[in-house]
Amino acid sequence: MPRKKSTDKENKKPKVNKELEGLDIKINSLGEIITNYNIDTINEFLNKTVDDKKLRDRDEDSKKNS
Repeated sequence: MPRKKSTDKENKKPKVNKELEGLDIKINSLGEIITNYNIDTINEFLNKTVDDKKLRDRDEDSKKNS
């Protein structure tokens, strides 16, 4: 069976935020996520930049008093 020729679109790297420049994520045959960045660094970035809908209306004062 002939192999599919790769196109420029397949070889093109996705755009990423400047803070995550060089980020490379792959999924191996077992379904494990392989990355060249520390997961804690990625989580820090996501916590800082992504709005979590579940936490949007949470009152910080009531959380501390509980």
